[in-house]
Amino acid sequence: MARRNGVMSEQLKEEIAKELGFYDVVQREGWGGIKSRDAGNMVKRAIEMAGQGMADKDRPQ
Repeated sequence: MARRNGVMSEQLKEEIAKELGFYDVVQREGWGGIKSRDAGNMVKRAIEMAGQGMADKDRPQ
């Protein structure tokens, strides 16, 4: 079974991992080494960031 390409850029994933404090695990073990809870928190943060971006876009200048 083929794996899908990720939706998030590598740069965004790294930024979020640093913010959430588990980037050191990514550097040592790769993305497969992070806990499922950390992966979930990463997705949650990405959704929050997207929502903030949309809210900023809708705000009158």
